[in-house]
Amino acid sequence: MIRSIQPRKQRLFRYTAALHMRQKMVGAHLDKSLRNLYHRRSMPVRKGDGVIVTRGTFRGTKGTVTKVDLTRLKVYVDTAKRKRASGQETEIALDPSNITILKLVVEDAKRKKSLTRTKGERHETQTT
Repeated sequence: MIRSIQPRKQRLFRYTAALHMRQKMVGAHLDKSLRNLYHRRSMPVRKGDGVIVTRGTFRGTKGTVTKVDLTRLKVYVDTAKRKRASGQETEIALDPSNITILKLVVEDAKRKKSLTRTKGERHETQTT
């Protein structure tokens, strides 16, 4: 990641980050039950994850993630919608720090593998 504490360099890093770095930037906290189950505090959000909004006007609404926008670093939830002037409903872009993951989609092999790893196992593999 970035080592500078200057806000302008931190902003520049976020704006010019590659997609594989941006995927980690859309991480959200896990629910307490998931935290106890997987021994992790947070995970990157994916399409299909069950979430609850913890901040803002949609606080307390549960839904599923319909889209993750890596260019804007935003998450779209199916229950967080607003009506436009034309009457059409559109989903609101939410910051991943304002949601909590309630249900994980674990069909992906890479995600399963990352969930089975623990900090102790990672440390042992690095030292040997």
